[in-house]
Formats: sequence, structure tokens, C-alpha cells
Amino acid sequence: MALSADTAGERVEQLIALTERLTELIAAEAQAFETHRPQDAAALVEETSRLANLYRHESARVRANPDLIAPADLEGRTRLMRATEAFDAVLARQGRALEAARTVTEGLVQAIANEVAAQRTRAVGYGPGAQAHALSLATSITLNQRA
Repeated sequence: MALSADTAGERVEQLIALTERLTELIAAEAQAFETHRPQDAAALVEETSRLANLYRHESARVRANPDLIAPADLEGRTRLMRATEAFDAVLARQGRALEAARTVTEGLVQAIANEVAAQRTRAVGYGPGAQAHALSLATSITLNQRA
């Protein structure tokens, strides 16, 4: 899917509308993560993905051929620049929100895994010489230390 613009001015206006809508969606997603309501972000995923794909495609086209927007008036190109700057700021905000959510989630998973491991350790024998041995039961939790 591509923008259907006949002139540079139309292309700039369509890019502004696309960028502003994508900025709104990503800001809403960031807000959902910041308020600990990721389920609210799930409702926006389909439209965000579709528009992000279109944005990626169109920005690559303009980067490869700046003449697509060069003839547009300065005011339009300036508005596009401002919309892009706002989009970049919202992307940074979303990145911080996602990183915080990831950190919390990993901490919870680690705590659960530690508790499961502690409960699966059993003592063999009684008294001061007793030894603890871990049971060799499989668990359904996998930890990735690099994630």
C-alpha cells in the first residue's frame, strides 16, 4: 500500500496526516503501558502495525527520492518536519514505557522461578548433617538471561 498523491503538496499533506495518526496511536500505547494497562494497547496493534508499515514504506521512498516532496511549499515541509519530530519523541516515550514493563515482567518471572526452585528442594535426613537436594522435576518456566 502506498500513498496516492498527484503532487508534492498532496504527498506532504498525506505524510503529515499519516505521521500524526501514527503518533496518536503510539502515544496511546505508551499511555497504556505507563498506566499498567497493556490490554488497552492490544486493541491498537492492528492499526498501528498497518500504519507503521505504510510510514516505513513512504519514508524510504522519500529518502530515496527527495524530489517527491521538494516542490511542496516550505510551510508544508516545515509542518511535516514538526510532525516527524513529535513522532520521534513519542517513539522514545514508548520505548521507555516498554523497557519499564519488560523489567517488571522479568522481575516477576525471576521471583516466581526462584520460589518454585526453593519449594522443589527437599532435605535428605535430619540433624546438622542433613543435605538438601533439588528434585529433578521439569518446570514450565524458562528464563532467558539475555532478554
